[in-house]
Amino acid sequence: MTTARAQLLPRFLGAIEKVGNALPHPATLFAILAASVVFLSWLLSELGVTAIHPKDGSIIEPINLISRSGLHWILEHTVRNYTGFAPLGTVMVALLGIGVAEKSGLMATSLRLLVHAAPRRLLTFVIVLAGVMSNIASDVGYVLLVPLGAIIFLSIGRHPIAGLAAAFAGVSGGFSANLLLGTIDPLLAGITQEAARIIDVEYTITPACNYYFMFVSTFIIASLGTWVTEKIVVPRLGVYEGPKPDQFDDMKPVTAAEKKGLWWSAAVNLLLMGVVVWGLVPANGFLRDIETGSVLHSPFMHGIVTFIFLGGLLAGVAYGFAAGTFKSDSDIVTGMKESMETLALFMVLVFFAAQFVAYFKYTNLGMILAIGGAEGLKASGLGPIPLMLSFIILSAALNLTMGSASAKWAFMAPIFVPMFMLLGYTPELVQGVYRIGDSTTNMISPMMSFFALIVAFVQKYDPKAGIGTVIATMLPYSVAFTIGWMILLVIWLLRGLPLGPGAGLYLAG
Repeated sequence: MTTARAQLLPRFLGAIEKVGNALPHPATLFAILAASVVFLSWLLSELGVTAIHPKDGSIIEPINLISRSGLHWILEHTVRNYTGFAPLGTVMVALLGIGVAEKSGLMATSLRLLVHAAPRRLLTFVIVLAGVMSNIASDVGYVLLVPLGAIIFLSIGRHPIAGLAAAFAGVSGGFSANLLLGTIDPLLAGITQEAARIIDVEYTITPACNYYFMFVSTFIIASLGTWVTEKIVVPRLGVYEGPKPDQFDDMKPVTAAEKKGLWWSAAVNLLLMGVVVWGLVPANGFLRDIETGSVLHSPFMHGIVTFIFLGGLLAGVAYGFAAGTFKSDSDIVTGMKESMETLALFMVLVFFAAQFVAYFKYTNLGMILAIGGAEGLKASGLGPIPLMLSFIILSAALNLTMGSASAKWAFMAPIFVPMFMLLGYTPELVQGVYRIGDSTTNMISPMMSFFALIVAFVQKYDPKAGIGTVIATMLPYSVAFTIGWMILLVIWLLRGLPLGPGAGLYLAG
């Protein structure tokens, strides 16, 4: 029986991997979904399916896209659907600035300095925290910090895979936590806004809508990651007796030129922060809303992506020229160009995702499905806590078969955001809950795009290691993060705390 139980998990994970591999490419999947919406719009129209709007009592009918007028709408709106898709522009603008900071070496140097400066007794906590923080620079944590975590642990006589696991837990499992806004925030907010406008055409989501929850989550994840590493992973791995690299190039101290660059980048960012404070603190500040003087609904909040761009650009330029990694303006442009190159696949995927979302909204299928789903959930009698915990579990399960956070949300948001809005929950809450489930199973999902790279890193210290080794090592983190985040969410709901600036839990009225 013991042997049968031991084989159960590998079989289960193998089945998940097989199902995930059988799925089409996300771009193909969205093309299929868009075509399905076109077909369903005709079918439901022929069947006479309708829904009654819960607010004004109006009858919602499906709009048939397999018709002369439907064909004209598709032809006339294909380009507009793509270029008007909110996540596309916001992510491109944010990455232009982040790309300069990454190209200059600012991100890599900052991570090294953070780890070097940490006292040994806090080293594990700092590694996990650095992993969480690395998400502001997209995927740099996977490539830089995960192998660096192994090297750090090995250099102080500890098992390198434990250090690798701690870093991986922060980078991957803590993907939805941070002390700063990163590229994922405007991306998800844009998708959520598109979905929310199925119900309310004027609804606006800011990239900072989950910031308060993210901020607190950062310390929860760092603490849980530290506890799991020290109490479970390190004892399980035991004493390391494997191969040891002869040198630790990635662990080299921060040079004088790099320190100079860090000082200059910090000074520039402080100056930018001073401008923001100057524009927001006075009652008539130039970054406040002109008519109402509001901060929550100000040009600053609506244009926060511009400040993410400026922060990355100015800090990267200051660091690059002060540290000597930039020699001319061509280096700055190269950084921007390389960040755009990483978006090539995303831009292809977004084309089909944008058509799917636009079709779903225009045909009224999103509204009809949301009304039906909301009525079913209301009849179930489940309160906000059971509903949101169930949604976390659903998101976590889907993450095992589809790795991309934005791709999953582009598929799920048009269904669940309107559905929960009709039940009185804010889109910001639905997005925040989705991000919990999406993060907690990242590190045990073979479908995660960097999973193969992590396996290769582990094999450097354990040549016999495979997918099962990584999953077995990371599973305690996944369980701990899920439970910890659920407890935090329950406390948040019970206390009625806002998720971010102007982002409450329940819709007014």
